[in-house]
Amino acid sequence: MIVAGLTGGIASGKSTVAAMFEEAGARLIDADRLARDAVRKGSPAFHDIVAHFGKAVLLGDGEIDRKRLAAVIFNDTAEQRALERIVHPQVKKEVARQLDLIRQQDPEALVVVDIPLLFEAGMDQGLDAIIVVYVPKKVQRERLMARDALAEPEACARIRAQMPIEKKKPLATFVIDNSGSLEHTGAQTLEVYRRLSQQARET
Repeated sequence: MIVAGLTGGIASGKSTVAAMFEEAGARLIDADRLARDAVRKGSPAFHDIVAHFGKAVLLGDGEIDRKRLAAVIFNDTAEQRALERIVHPQVKKEVARQLDLIRQQDPEALVVVDIPLLFEAGMDQGLDAIIVVYVPKKVQRERLMARDALAEPEACARIRAQMPIEKKKPLATFVIDNSGSLEHTGAQTLEVYRRLSQQARET
């Protein structure tokens, strides 16, 4: 089994590339989805978040208000780190559990683990490959403003909350440039898929 970590910057198009890998035949583990599940009402992480941030971060139905929580952490590095200390261990545990399950079911699988904060969370260790979805910072900012209807200062704050994409690029086994057409991104993704699949069959 080959396990590749997929990351990038916010609004770099990582989810699009993840979907392309899955469509090509890779097994996909979505850490963002796991993080959402980890903080559902009643979970250990949920109680820790409410204890730390207060009930102001809850919606009317008692679930976490992700937008309100994001507004807090993207403007306060210490609060961002506090949230990461609560959520990241839960996500790591579930990723490990799912990897064990896939290993038992399909020893020749190519698994792509989609982790936005791969380097920031220290989850880049022990992987067979790291794939970085890249766009220049200017493109990243423009796409983020358009996607989330953010003003430029808000978009810049969210980009600054992550490790700069230019620093992620040299740490990658493969870089997929998503600043052009979808077809160009798709061709790069399929080539990476082909190479990693071949590696999975040979291990």
